[in-house]
Amino acid sequence: MIYCIARREKDQFEMLPYIDDFLVSLQANHYSPLTVRNYKGYLEVFDDFLNENSIPFDKINRQIITSFKAYLASHGRNTAKPSNHSDKQLAPCTINYKLIGLRVYLRYLIGIGYPCPLSPEAVELLKAVPKRPKLPELKDLIRLIEAPAPETNIMELRDKAILETLFNTGLRVSELISLNRGQVDLERKRIALEGKGNKIRILFLSNTVAEYIRRYLQSRRDHFKPLFIRHSGKVDVRKSGEKMRLTVRSIQNIVRSMQIDVAYQSRQLLIP
Repeated sequence: MIYCIARREKDQFEMLPYIDDFLVSLQANHYSPLTVRNYKGYLEVFDDFLNENSIPFDKINRQIITSFKAYLASHGRNTAKPSNHSDKQLAPCTINYKLIGLRVYLRYLIGIGYPCPLSPEAVELLKAVPKRPKLPELKDLIRLIEAPAPETNIMELRDKAILETLFNTGLRVSELISLNRGQVDLERKRIALEGKGNKIRILFLSNTVAEYIRRYLQSRRDHFKPLFIRHSGKVDVRKSGEKMRLTVRSIQNIVRSMQIDVAYQSRQLLIP
């Protein structure tokens, strides 16, 4: 049987019981207004689906849920609302949001003793396919790292050293920001990284990378432990300077500040 769905003509639920009580319970449990509104929207779609196909709530089963998922995943729509048709489909993660909303609703009914026809666990989520990170073109990477090195202040020295280290060593951003001074041997031009099982992994530095790091460290007047630190804001009074360490967001901002192509903005970096 092929199920369909009609456009909602009035703002009320016809097939789902205790909806108002469910929404009030969300508010009472400190769900945000946006979350409550989203859950209401998710259940509106399911209510319309049941109503149009004359399916009583107490008759829903796994087959009905499968048909509902097929509707949500059907071609020619970019939202679950029947009035919003396009050439796009709802993404699996978007469909799962709606199914999770249905699960929460079913758990609420069970909690108040309502004879629920289906267990929440029977509403199985779709398997979402993780997106592969989009990598920058080699020519753009070369253009970025070969850009003239500014030397007017310590932050510019740091930023150039960061970019050279990132793109010449293959370090992840998370690995880069966790580096400490003691891990870098500029004489031997190498970095010692501690991997799984406390195994040490050695990365060798090019002369260029080692020189940029050397110039940056020589310009610093602190003895903080992190290799790359921020040079603005409140200074950490502790000797380790752990609060001075850069974050992933800091690296993103550094890349943006250099006014490079949008392909190199934060979402394009290999950030785990």
